Amino acid sequence: VMTVLIPRNTIIPTISKDEKLFTTSSDNQDSVLIQVFEGERARTKDNNLVGTYQLQGIPLAPRGVPQIDVRFDLDREGFLRVSAKDKTTGKKIQVATITNHEDVLSMLSKIEIDRMVQEAEHEKAEDRMLKRTMEAKNALENYAYRMRNNAGDDYTGGRLEAMEKAKINEAVDEVLQWLERNQLGEVDEFEDKIKELEGL
Repeated sequence: VMTVLIPRNTIIPTISKDEKLFTTSSDNQDSVLIQVFEGERARTKDNNLVGTYQLQGIPLAPRGVPQIDVRFDLDREGFLRVSAKDKTTGKKIQVATITNHEDVLSMLSKIEIDRMVQEAEHEKAEDRMLKRTMEAKNALENYAYRMRNNAGDDYTGGRLEAMEKAKINEAVDEVLQWLERNQLGEVDEFEDKIKELEGL
């Protein structure tokens, strides 16, 4: 699912004022690939790839723990400058400039842009539902991993009995296995699974 960084028709040059927080998707991940697309659709496959950025130097931590504040600036020539900072340590991780391989900007024709905008308008309801489903799935996955991390944490987990920790870990394992089998689940299914975990 795409995260809008610079909305269509934004006057350039522009500097992103809102922080965009990214995190890791696996334990001890020290880098994240950020792909920059242009388009109106919810899925990246339905948009045009502009460039990629490998964010490196992320401190090793459990999945979802690092909070990386990423800022995007677009100058008059179409150069997209990316800067990132680890919110936990305040350390600037990396700065990079993304340009299109051929000609700074993607150089989509007016006809191609109009077609993409029309497709996005036509598929708006489907894209909205897809985004809602992916957000619910990601919320469940993040909640499950956060529970597992907290149960293993010395501070939070230290206040739990061994039986409670085992119960939490077993429930988290069951939810993660369910998620692997139900990648295309419905929003209410993902939300029900979160409620099950909250009930522990």
